[in-house]
Amino acid sequence: MEEESDTREILSADALRPLEQQEAEAEVEGSRSGCSESPPFSCPLSVTVEPVLFLSMFSLALQMPLYTQYLWERISEDLGYNGTRGAAGCGNSSEHDPLQKEVEALTAHWNLYINLGGFLVSLFVVILIGSWSDQAGRRLVLILPSLGLAVQAAVYLTVMYLKLPVALFLLGRICSGLCGDFNAILAGCFAYVADISDKRSRTFRVAILEACLGVSGMFASIIGGKWRHAQGYIQPFWLVLATNLATALYAYLFVPETVTPDPEARLFSTRHLRAVYKLYTSGGQRGHRTQLWLYTLCFFLVITVHFGSRELYVLYELSTPLCWNSELIGYGSAAYHTAYLTSLLGLRIMQYCLDDSCVAILGLLSNISGLVVFSVANTTGLMFTGYSLCFLFMAATPVLRSKLSKLVDPSEQGALFASVACVEGLCSLVASGVFNSLYPATLHMMKGFPFLFSAILLLFPAGIIGTLWCREKTMNTGITAVN
Repeated sequence: MEEESDTREILSADALRPLEQQEAEAEVEGSRSGCSESPPFSCPLSVTVEPVLFLSMFSLALQMPLYTQYLWERISEDLGYNGTRGAAGCGNSSEHDPLQKEVEALTAHWNLYINLGGFLVSLFVVILIGSWSDQAGRRLVLILPSLGLAVQAAVYLTVMYLKLPVALFLLGRICSGLCGDFNAILAGCFAYVADISDKRSRTFRVAILEACLGVSGMFASIIGGKWRHAQGYIQPFWLVLATNLATALYAYLFVPETVTPDPEARLFSTRHLRAVYKLYTSGGQRGHRTQLWLYTLCFFLVITVHFGSRELYVLYELSTPLCWNSELIGYGSAAYHTAYLTSLLGLRIMQYCLDDSCVAILGLLSNISGLVVFSVANTTGLMFTGYSLCFLFMAATPVLRSKLSKLVDPSEQGALFASVACVEGLCSLVASGVFNSLYPATLHMMKGFPFLFSAILLLFPAGIIGTLWCREKTMNTGITAVN
C-alpha cells in the first residue's frame, strides 16, 4: 500500500512538468494557427466553435418539437382522429379515448423508427470522422455534419410540401447520419476546446459549450412554438435549412484550424477504430482504465436519460390531461433549455467551494427531483415545477467530460472525444428504443412511468461518482499521512 502511494506521488509530481509544457505549446499553437486563418476581430474575443454549436443546436431544437407535432397531426389525419388539444376540447371525456392512445403509440413508434435509422448509420461514422479530425483537421468535422443536417431539412420540407408518407422522414435522417449527424458536431467542438484549453480551465470551457446548447435551444423553442401557431410547419423548417447552411459557412470562413491537416489522412481506415480500442484497453494515462470505464458508464446513463426523457416531453404535453398547444410546448421546451444556462452559473459558483464530483452529484439530484415531479404531473403548474427543479440537471455532463479528458494523454484527446461521441450516438439509439417503446407500453398503467424509470436510473451514476470521489479523498488523505 505504501509503495502504491509513493508511486502515485511520483507520478503526480512527474505529471506537472509535461502539463506546463503542454500549456505553453498550446499558447504557441493558438497564436500560430488561431489568428493567421481567421479575421483579426475574432481572436481577441476568443470566439471559435461556440457559434457553430449555438447555430446547430438552434436548428435541432427548432425542428424536433415541430416534426413530432407534424407526425401527430398526419397520423391523426390518417386514422380519422379529430381530437383537439386545448382547454375547450381536451377534457376527461378523452382520457380513455382508444383512438387518441393509438395516435400516441404510432407517433412514438415512428419517432423510434426515424431515430433508429439515423443513429444506426451515424454510430460508427462519428468514430471515424472524430478520430480522422486528428489528422485532417477540426473544421471538416464541423462542416460535413452541418451540410448533412441541411440535406435532412430539405427532405423534411419536401415531405411537408407534397404531403408524402411520413416514412420518408427516415431518408432525411439517414442522409444526416452518413455525414455524422449532430453528434459529430458535438465531438468536433469538444475536441476543439480540448486543443485550445488547459486542464484547469477545461471543465468550465466545456460548460460554456453546453450553455450554448441551452441558450440556443431556449430561443428556438420560443420562436418555434409561436411561429408554428401563426404559420404552420413549413416556414420554420426553411429557417432550419438556412441555419444549417449558415453553420457550415461560418465554420469554413471563421473557425481557425488547430490541427495541421495531413493530405494523406484517410477517413475510411481501421486506424481510427484501433485508437479507440487501445484507449479503453491499455488503461489510458497512468493506468486509470477502471476510472475511464466507470465515468464512461456514468456518462452513458446520464445522456441516455436526457435523450429519452426529452423525446417524451412533447408527447406527454400534447395528450390528456395536459393538452398543451404549440405555444405552451414552446414555453416548456424553453424552460427545459434554460437549465443549461442555470447549470453553467451554478457550476461556476459551486466550483469555488465544492469538488467537481460533488457538483456532478448535486446536478444529478436536481434532475432526479424534476423527473419524479414529471412522472405525476397532471397540471401545467406541476410540469413547470418539474422544469424548475431541473435547474442544475446539466451540471453533471461537463464534469464527466472533463474527468474523462483528464484521464488520457494529450495525444489521445481525439480518440477520446470520438469515443464519447460514439457513446452519445449509442445513448440516442438506446434512448429511442427504450423510451419510445416504454411510453406506449405503460400508458394504461402509469402515463409518467418513463420519467420515474429515468429518475431511478440516475441513482446509479450518482452512486458511482460518489464512490469514486470518496475513494479519491481517502487515497489523498493516505498520501498526506505518509508524507
